[in-house]
Amino acid sequence: METSEYENGTPCWVDLGTPDVAAAAAFYSGLFGWEIEIGPAEMGHYSMATVGGLPVAAIADQQTPGAVYWTTYLSTDDVDATFAKAKAAGVTVFVEPMDVMAFGRMAVIADSGGAPVSFWQAGEHRGAGLVNEPGTLCWNELTTRAVEESKTFYAAACGLTTTTHPHLMGDYYEFHTVSGRRVAGMMPMVGDMWPADLPNHWMVYFAVDDVDAAAKRCTELGGNVAVSPTDIPPGRFSVLNHPQGGFFSVIKLAIPPGT
Repeated sequence: METSEYENGTPCWVDLGTPDVAAAAAFYSGLFGWEIEIGPAEMGHYSMATVGGLPVAAIADQQTPGAVYWTTYLSTDDVDATFAKAKAAGVTVFVEPMDVMAFGRMAVIADSGGAPVSFWQAGEHRGAGLVNEPGTLCWNELTTRAVEESKTFYAAACGLTTTTHPHLMGDYYEFHTVSGRRVAGMMPMVGDMWPADLPNHWMVYFAVDDVDAAAKRCTELGGNVAVSPTDIPPGRFSVLNHPQGGFFSVIKLAIPPGT
């Protein structure tokens, strides 16, 4: 589905910070068929990935040593106002509101539970131009041990409300915008299935036509399968790990998000 507008609080973009942009670009191109042109060094090798000529994600130089991960960007109508609300909640600030040339304006924080997240106010770059189709972003999920704190935080900062859904492993939560559209999930890390040292984080999900084939292709490209292809109520999914260490999920959804 092509899109150019994102309601306030909606995940609108994802990018990956990695120590080896070229290797990551080769991996994701091989897995999803992305077309990626490596960006200039002076811009951190910020490299846009496209499907059918439309932007779907980006890969860039890792800005700080440590874990390699995909960053979720939440759309905002006013990044300075959203940042002020977030800062008032006592969050950790990584990047204060700043202009990214004419592309937009952004800020980066760790939410009330410590999960890194970015805010994006669109300029020339609106966010992902294609979603919910094979090889593109289809869902974002806050995976956290700080459920109540997160519900309060995202309501205050982004105006998101939550609904609760029973799950085999306990309650699952969905975030809704002011208009009532469901735009993201929240998975509580409860029980011994979650490693004690796994930090709170936003997981990104990319749509695929065949989860089993995607998991197999991941290993052929040098990655690992962290969670084998599994059927869950929303569809069939798998958690994969690219060779530089970043986790992400692939899923074939039974019901498209946003409905």
